[in-house]
Amino acid sequence: MNKWYQSFYKETGLTPYIWLVFCILPFYFILASDYPPLKIGVGIGLIILFFIGYVLSLLTKTWMSYIWISLQIVISAGLIVFYGYVYFCIFLAFFIGNVKHKAGFYTLYIIHLITAFVTINYGFITEKQLFFNQFPFILISLIVTILLPINTYSYRKQETLEVELEDAHKRISDLVKLEERQRIARDIHDTVGQKLSLISLKTDLASKLIHKDLNKAEEEIKDIGYTARIALKEVRDLVTKMRGIRLRDEVIEASKMLDASQISYSVSGPTDVTGLPLLTENVLSMCLKEAVTNIVKHSQATACQIWVEVLVDEVVLSISDNGVGIKSTSSLDHGNGLRGMQERLEFVNGSLTIHEAKTGGTLLVIKVPYAVKQPMKERVN
Repeated sequence: MNKWYQSFYKETGLTPYIWLVFCILPFYFILASDYPPLKIGVGIGLIILFFIGYVLSLLTKTWMSYIWISLQIVISAGLIVFYGYVYFCIFLAFFIGNVKHKAGFYTLYIIHLITAFVTINYGFITEKQLFFNQFPFILISLIVTILLPINTYSYRKQETLEVELEDAHKRISDLVKLEERQRIARDIHDTVGQKLSLISLKTDLASKLIHKDLNKAEEEIKDIGYTARIALKEVRDLVTKMRGIRLRDEVIEASKMLDASQISYSVSGPTDVTGLPLLTENVLSMCLKEAVTNIVKHSQATACQIWVEVLVDEVVLSISDNGVGIKSTSSLDHGNGLRGMQERLEFVNGSLTIHEAKTGGTLLVIKVPYAVKQPMKERVN
């Protein structure tokens, strides 16, 4: 939670300092005026003091930053009243928009807005000719003073919420993984533990009977083999269930993600591919998840198409969008999840190619080998 004295977002970057480039204009305005030398000197001093306060309010990490901002508001009001100079209202509008604490932002925003309106109206009431000469610029400055802080503050809040949402998703994912591990541990204990205990007991019994009653010892050994095969079958069934999400299920999850992102989509072709090895289908599902995640996060797309083709010797999964596109296939070497997708596909002898979609976005074509094999049945006797 943000403390009241934590004034500014850390990610403002160089933008506030780039605004300092425009500090030349105030000096030009003062020096080009016909004010007396003393008034010009005072004006230059106020401008220098304003920029000192501007830099110090950025560098200060405590409540003192609010003192420096208040000083800038007072200087801006003084320059409006005595010099007819409203330029610093725009400076402060951008600056206040980057205040991250809600109470601090609204307090400074209202104070600055009231101060700007009062001082500008005072200039018009006193019929200063300079105010009437630069009326269009004053009007623009007032509009910026009203809108820019709200826009900047909302944008920063949205960025913060997106980061918090991503962190929440990661925490939920970690909790789901932990719960899944615990479930697997329980299943293994309940499924295999009993059989292994039985095998251990029968092995001890058989070792005792082998010198006393050979026939009974042979029966116990047969029971051990039967129990071992049953345990093996149950382990295989358990592993099969935890192999990963099926392609048809991942298509449903991808549809939900696209829906939530307000991206229209269409799905065509069979999503339930019979006979595809579980490992290969799991890799295909993971690639689909990664592709859709990239579309939502990076493509700026409004539409997405997913289609599946089952050929004689391969399954082809294609995903296209109408977003900004990928400029070159060298993107495979530069993150975005594409390199990870390619590595997974290579593990199952699959391939990934990237094309420019007809809609102007990106087309991913994923191919995996397809050979229908009848699973071998475990003989239990």
